[in-house]
Amino acid sequence: MEPSPLTYAEAYAASLADPAAFWAEQARQIHWFQEPAQTLSQDENGFYRWFAGGRLNTCYLALDYHVAQGRATQPALHYDSPVTGTKARYTYAELLDLTARFAGGLHDLGVLPGDRVIIYMPNMPEAVVAMLACARLGAVHSVVFGGFAAHELAVRIDDAEPVVVIAAAGGMELDKVIPYKPLLDAAIEQATHKPSHTVICQRPFVRAALVPGRDVDYRELLKAPPADCVAVAATDPLYILYTSGTTGKPKGVVRDNGGHAVALRYSMEAIYGLQPGETIFAGSDIGWAVGHSYIVYAPLIMGATTVLFEGKPVRTPDAGTFWRLAAEYEARVVFTAPTAIRAIKKEDPAGLLTQGHDLSRLRYLFLAGERCDPATYEWAGRVLGVPVIDHWWQTESGWPMLATPVGLAEVPPPRAGSAGHPVPGYAVQILDETGQPVPPTTTGLVAVRLPLPPGCLPTLWHDDERFRRGYLDAFPGYYLSGDGGYQDAEGYFFIMGRVDDVMNVAGHRLSTGEMEELVAAHPAVAECAVLGIACELRGQRPVGLVVLKDGATIAEPQLEQELVALIREKIGAVASFRHALVVPRLPKTRSGKILRKTLRQLADGEAFTIPPTIDDPLILDEIRTRLQARGVGLAFEKR
Repeated sequence: MEPSPLTYAEAYAASLADPAAFWAEQARQIHWFQEPAQTLSQDENGFYRWFAGGRLNTCYLALDYHVAQGRATQPALHYDSPVTGTKARYTYAELLDLTARFAGGLHDLGVLPGDRVIIYMPNMPEAVVAMLACARLGAVHSVVFGGFAAHELAVRIDDAEPVVVIAAAGGMELDKVIPYKPLLDAAIEQATHKPSHTVICQRPFVRAALVPGRDVDYRELLKAPPADCVAVAATDPLYILYTSGTTGKPKGVVRDNGGHAVALRYSMEAIYGLQPGETIFAGSDIGWAVGHSYIVYAPLIMGATTVLFEGKPVRTPDAGTFWRLAAEYEARVVFTAPTAIRAIKKEDPAGLLTQGHDLSRLRYLFLAGERCDPATYEWAGRVLGVPVIDHWWQTESGWPMLATPVGLAEVPPPRAGSAGHPVPGYAVQILDETGQPVPPTTTGLVAVRLPLPPGCLPTLWHDDERFRRGYLDAFPGYYLSGDGGYQDAEGYFFIMGRVDDVMNVAGHRLSTGEMEELVAAHPAVAECAVLGIACELRGQRPVGLVVLKDGATIAEPQLEQELVALIREKIGAVASFRHALVVPRLPKTRSGKILRKTLRQLADGEAFTIPPTIDDPLILDEIRTRLQARGVGLAFEKR
């Protein structure tokens, strides 16, 4: 008989009272080649490190261990690609065989422990194999979203200095083929650093010409003898994941091997309530933190089954795709971004496309990536009939910081608008601008008291100073998240978005997130963004950009009048909300985050660079035209 799980309160208290003891216990759940000498320590820079002296291999934990433990024939990965009409299933034994042989091929190309390898591919099994093969060799991979602009790829090549770049010949966006090889060739041409080799994975719908002496066919590497796992230090890097920074130079978030494995293994059970042999479907991309953690590493380290989806939540072929995937692969947990749910809701407002799909095995829908408005939260819960759990984390953390950890006993239930409670290990606090804790319900800066738990970034790639300056220096003893929010009287945390999404309207600090909640609740609104744009009189004032639900017939003047009245009623005249513009869609990153900063710069007439992560650059021109037609924003005001 298994012991009862700890209550949430017990686990959280234990994790803060004695972090070393708490995480030493969790570290016993994974296989070490050499046990750590210290659970928690500080390095020569004063940065906290986890499991120093320990040696392990992440690929071994994800594949070899489970084959040895009797999971050889269990499905490890289901690949489902409606955009290419392809499905495939890989058992743990099959995925191990492919990975070991590909690792052998990389080794023959000269890839050694500590070398960097860039992976420039969409959601395809060969990309997962490439990630795991790098981990097997002790090499450091850096996945760059497939189709990224050549300049942005060049910047990452120069920063990571890879010995090899592994790329797909191309990807598919709905019914449009995106060739990657010309972008890769242009990036290498622009970059100062030149990789020794590129490995090209040809695809049936797009093939690339290979450069003799430099380019190698992906499948040639699979002919190599299999490579064994290399034991690496727990503190050695597993991967670099680039995230945008305020300077324009991307930040290379470093993830170590030991802390990452321990934290992700713990999170699968404690946060998501998953057991070995069960299935999770994370509707993300491997180029993002969610894809790294919950498509690839956490499910496989747990001995679970993961679903790798190449497509979109809508129009591949319809807004019922996620529900088909959940039913077909018997997913216990679906994890995606609120923007995906809003896109589904827009095309299927009544949720009719859930019909015909057996979702009886689905236990939870987890949402993250941006704040989930209550209207979307409540719609998803009503349509799916399961708890919806909004939770909060960042590329930097690598796994959730706030959540409703459903694998623990007596956890406070989820609540609309809230990202839940701090996950064990995270001492989350709301601070004012002097670094002092604020009273409940007071909005402030979201920070985490050090040490951060295992799995979080120990530093930035080759930039310790930027790590200190960006995250640690503002409030000594704390990690500053860059997000704002508050904690209510019952302990629930509410994340209101990036600190620069807080407006200062005539001296009043107002949350755009709060206004978005109200706008999104209007029955005609599918999704929205509220921007704090420059105002010569008030400093800033809010403007709403609104996407209507399919079939909505309300005229823009009427909608604007109703939204203005709603904001005035709920927030007050001080909000100065006067404009709501209907737009065909909102500009987003490929992970689904709305590009609010870019929209503000557009409205304010500031110079800006189109973010390389944008999914559709042309929408900015359409929004510019709408703002200009209405005379909204300093750049377009009719004088």
